[in-house]
Amino acid sequence: MPVELIYLIVLLITIIVVFVIYKRPIYEAMFIGFLVMVVALGKFDRLLFYLIKPSTNTLFYAIVAFLTLAFIFAQTNVIKYIIDFILALVGRFRGGAGWVSLFASTFMAALSGTGPGNVAATGVFTIPTMIRTKFPRHLAATVEMSASSLGPMIPPSGTILLAFGVLDSIYPGKYDLSHFWMVVWGIGIWLIIQRILTLYGFVRYYKVEPIPREELPSVKEAFKKGWKSLIVPLIIFVPLFLDFQLKDTFFTSRLGADGASAMSSSVILFTPGIAAIYAVIISRKEIGGLSPSNLFKIFKNAISQVVPVAATVYFAYCLSELFGEANIAEPLGDYIATFNMTKIQLAIFFPILTAFLGMFITGSAQVAIFGPLIVTSLAAVGVNPLLAAAILPCITGAMEGMTPPLALAMYAAMGIAKSGMKETSILALIWAGLHLVFSILIMTGVLPVAFL
Repeated sequence: MPVELIYLIVLLITIIVVFVIYKRPIYEAMFIGFLVMVVALGKFDRLLFYLIKPSTNTLFYAIVAFLTLAFIFAQTNVIKYIIDFILALVGRFRGGAGWVSLFASTFMAALSGTGPGNVAATGVFTIPTMIRTKFPRHLAATVEMSASSLGPMIPPSGTILLAFGVLDSIYPGKYDLSHFWMVVWGIGIWLIIQRILTLYGFVRYYKVEPIPREELPSVKEAFKKGWKSLIVPLIIFVPLFLDFQLKDTFFTSRLGADGASAMSSSVILFTPGIAAIYAVIISRKEIGGLSPSNLFKIFKNAISQVVPVAATVYFAYCLSELFGEANIAEPLGDYIATFNMTKIQLAIFFPILTAFLGMFITGSAQVAIFGPLIVTSLAAVGVNPLLAAAILPCITGAMEGMTPPLALAMYAAMGIAKSGMKETSILALIWAGLHLVFSILIMTGVLPVAFL
């Protein structure tokens, strides 16, 4: 057994002890795990460097910006108007409340980057609506659980930016963030299709009813009230899509390679800021105005929600820097190679491993700890490194909280739905199992990925 594997086992045990047994916040567990690794690797003289280095990373600030954007949305009616519009479009179909939960919760979770947290935020609206339209309680709970768990692998989730950091550390400057972003969307489309097919099957099996017509807003009315809010997804998506499409043919020819690269970094930083400013402006009446004191109060209240997640990501970056300099991934990749696993075997092995680890540690922590190992191992058997990195949020952050017995997203949804443990766990395993099947099919190339 290589010593690098022992280091990872020690790190994993440390995080589990601090987070699960002592019930400390995950960011404390990550920081303590980081310090343990500094001691184990004898990198005392580099401690300050590892702690400061993430503060120079553009992606970290982008993650904080998107977390803040999610909080701002929660303080306004922006998401309510988007949900009402989706409700008007699909509520008339059988299982309409489930479709609202699927699309709206996925969108919200993509902004917050956390499955369990999003269940608590949007599940209080979507789960009672599903139950009212004859969804069994355990089905309502798992629909919300699966939709919220899908969010962390849909841009602009912070886990995705962290995964790109892993790719860039292995292949510096070879891949663009905008290209990576679009590949992740290509993967996300397949997982959305999987959720749609699964939900359709459950709706037919349980004979779920449509939302009553008297409770449905008209499409015209919903659009009239919420058209300003419907622009928000475009503000987030369009700049990155244009950067991806036009970077080589338009921006590089005019700005040069370095200028185009700097512009890509600017796009990822300014997009959430512009979306936040827009959301605040169109919601100025309901938040009490745009006075400096009122805006200060809003952002002050965001600290308790944004900082813990940001701290977790920050220390994940610290670990990533430490492991990168200590060259942890390559020896482990060589060790795994001695087992002579094929592309298909590795495509099965890693999702099952990360699904198990998701019971104990967050997706961002998994990406930081195991991301380099997974990418290098998959690349060694012929998987495109871009795809190998883009699949990381799919098999880590998206699985976090879905796999019993320690499924935080499932427990949060159960609490709202008041569903039983046995029947909810069975459905949760079906959702998680189908997610894993699609992940494996994507990694092996059976399901082609757009933009790759």
